[in-house]
Amino acid sequence: MTLSTEATTAEYADRALAGGIKPRRWGSWYIAEHRFRGMRAYYQTILATSIGNPLVYLFALGVGLAALVPQGIPNGSGTISYLAFVAPALLATAAVTVAAEESTYPYMMGFKWNPIFFAMNAAPISGNQIANGMIISIVGRILPTTAIYFVVMVLFGAVPSSLGVLGILTATLTGLAISVIISMYTAGIEEDKGQMAMIMRFGITPMFLFSGTFFPLASLPWFLQWIGWISPLWHGTELGRVLSYGYPEPAWLTAVHVVYLVGLSVLGWMLTQRVISKRLNK
Repeated sequence: MTLSTEATTAEYADRALAGGIKPRRWGSWYIAEHRFRGMRAYYQTILATSIGNPLVYLFALGVGLAALVPQGIPNGSGTISYLAFVAPALLATAAVTVAAEESTYPYMMGFKWNPIFFAMNAAPISGNQIANGMIISIVGRILPTTAIYFVVMVLFGAVPSSLGVLGILTATLTGLAISVIISMYTAGIEEDKGQMAMIMRFGITPMFLFSGTFFPLASLPWFLQWIGWISPLWHGTELGRVLSYGYPEPAWLTAVHVVYLVGLSVLGWMLTQRVISKRLNK
């Protein structure tokens, strides 16, 4: 090998290493951008559900079901309207629904149907970055969805306190906690045998019904209340109620809600990184 050839090879090596600097530094955001671009394929559905769902649910519950509960819901020494009671729960549920949608089939697509994750990993992008990017994109869809939902809540007069706007953040945190738990599972699925449908039917739907969404958790029989205690949706709903209309509960319990959701999010995020990295490195 001549001296000039060695110099050329070294130049190519330097260029290759230099080309990998940005992906190694910003890879997580590249993956998130990829997902956002992918969402453009169904942006009409995203817009329709983001605006239509709060309108339908709040109208049905605020004008329909609330008429059957004219006395309202006990709230400390007074009462609160049924619409104000149920609205924070619906906000958190909207975040959970989006989280479930974006944490199931997109992983199956990335690993199985259109295995783009393997191609990404062949570039200087790690499994952890792929996990980060997916989760960032999910949060990026939950946040505007809950913001739109909150605006509709305000229009319906379902947010008595100005602190209720913080419910957007607590609902997003609830969605994140659910998202990373589901992602941890779906990232490891190698064959689609209906697991995604089972997550919705036997995971999301029961959680929606038994997390104090439509009635206080204490109204449930004692042997069913544990479902709410372990449900991120119940913790997110209670936080939303504290912020939205000053739901009276001990400060330590409010702290438990926050710690529980943050703890689940961090743990689930780390485990999702591990599952994706392990699968890519097989």
